[in-house]
Amino acid sequence: MNRNDDAYAVTPKKSLGQHFLTSDIVPRWMCDAANLTPGDTVLEIGPGTGVLTAELLKRQVTVHAIETDDRSLDFLKTQFSAAITSGKLILHKHDMRDPLPTDLFDQSTSYKVVANIPYYLSGQLLRTFLETSTQPSVIVFLIQKELAERIARAKKSSLLQLSVQAFGTPRYVKTVTAGHFHPPPKVTSAILAISDITHNRVPTTLTKHFFTVLHAGFAHKRKFSLSNLARHWSRPIVQDLFQTHGIALQARPEDITLQQWIQLSQSLPMQ
Repeated sequence: MNRNDDAYAVTPKKSLGQHFLTSDIVPRWMCDAANLTPGDTVLEIGPGTGVLTAELLKRQVTVHAIETDDRSLDFLKTQFSAAITSGKLILHKHDMRDPLPTDLFDQSTSYKVVANIPYYLSGQLLRTFLETSTQPSVIVFLIQKELAERIARAKKSSLLQLSVQAFGTPRYVKTVTAGHFHPPPKVTSAILAISDITHNRVPTTLTKHFFTVLHAGFAHKRKFSLSNLARHWSRPIVQDLFQTHGIALQARPEDITLQQWIQLSQSLPMQ
């Protein structure tokens, strides 16, 4: 593992969930997972000390980097002054706990997201980029291994896994040990890639209702899905829909496929 001394240029803040990458190999894995080609537009979240940013720029892409920490912004402005001057790196001061800036990308912009994100923001950022009307074509996140496994490797469907699969195809890329970070996190990490991102599976007009149905169905995992849904919709109606869509009346939430959940959300009346 090659140590990158830039990782130590800024003291990590625990309040921001900062764990800076310290080796060059992980950024290469991440960029390879995103299948970057020269000319791509890439959004990076929380570049910190720019270890991933440097690898992105080597791939001859244009990087929009969102950072909330003024110390990191000052360091990045110095470290990448040439890339900033040439327009290959654009820095945005923004806190990703707030909504994504509406003027960042328009409907005609094709972009990819590649980022080492704070673990506590994983769920929020997945929703932000998967549900937005200006979806990226690919997302590559460095997140907690357990979460990546639940999304991409679990044999039984979960609310989280289905929520991702409704918009894209998740893939577990590689495990990343704690020694690749400063400070080392207390958990093992992993690279998660999501490709084929689209609104074609769940139309934007149906998204809210789809998640209402999905959350209702998973409300009590030990109960049959029919019973869970019958708490919100007429049992005879739900039962008829189960039979229509080939769902066993004794099916539990994790036994129902994504396509069947979509069919249920298209058939059940909006509340």
